[in-house]
Amino acid sequence: MRDLQKVVVVTGASRGIGSELVNAFRDFGYRVVATARSIEPSTDPNILTIAGDIGDRKVAKRVITEGVARFGRIDTLINNAGIFIAKPFTQYTAEDYAALLSVNLNGFFNITQLAIAEMEKNSSGHVVQVTTSLVDHAISGVPSVLASLTKGGLNAATKSLAIEYAKAGIRANAVSPGMIKSPMHAPESHDALGALQPMGRMGEMKDIVDAVLYLEFALFVTGEILHVDGGHSAGH
Repeated sequence: MRDLQKVVVVTGASRGIGSELVNAFRDFGYRVVATARSIEPSTDPNILTIAGDIGDRKVAKRVITEGVARFGRIDTLINNAGIFIAKPFTQYTAEDYAALLSVNLNGFFNITQLAIAEMEKNSSGHVVQVTTSLVDHAISGVPSVLASLTKGGLNAATKSLAIEYAKAGIRANAVSPGMIKSPMHAPESHDALGALQPMGRMGEMKDIVDAVLYLEFALFVTGEILHVDGGHSAGH
C-alpha cells in the first residue's frame, strides 16, 4: 500500500495558501512533503516537513530525495512558494531582483526538474505553478514588474512543460490568483485591494486550493493557466 498512495510536494507550505494545500491534500489521503524556509515538524506520520530555501539546489534535492525515501514516489508538485515585492520599477534594488529570481524562478527550476525525473519513473505526474493575474492585466496602483517577469515566465514554462511531457503521462498547469486574503496582505489593506477587483472583493485562500484540486483531478487538462481572480485578467 505504501507505494500506491499518492504523494504531493508543496513548496511555501508553512503558512497561508501553502498550509491550506497541505491540509486539503491530506483530506484526500495524499502523503505530503511540505517545505518552506521555516517549517515545524509535523506530528502526522504522513507529512514530511523539510526546512530550507527552495532557491537552493541542495534544499530542492533534499526535498525530493527524502520524500522518495520516506514515501516511495512523487506524484504531484505544487510550486506555491513565491515572493512579491511591489515597488516602482526604478526603486527595485539588486537584492530585490536576486530574491525574486531565487525563489520564483530558481526554486521552480530546481525542484521541478528533480520531481519530473521521479514522475517519469511511473509514467505519470502533475506539476502546478501558483502565479499571478498581474501577468495578464497590470494594475496602476500595484507596481509589479518583477512579479510579472518571474511569474509570467512560469506561465510560459507551464505550457512548454505540458507539451514536452504530454506523451510521458505528466501534466503541467498553473493557477493564476488575483488578490487573495492571505498572510501576504495585511488585514487593513483588504478593503482597498478588494476595491481594485472587478467583483469588488478579494478572494479567499480556499478559492486557490479548490482550483489546484480541480486541476489535480482533471486528468484531461494540461497546459492550462486557470485564472482565479474575480475577473481581474478579463479587464477593468
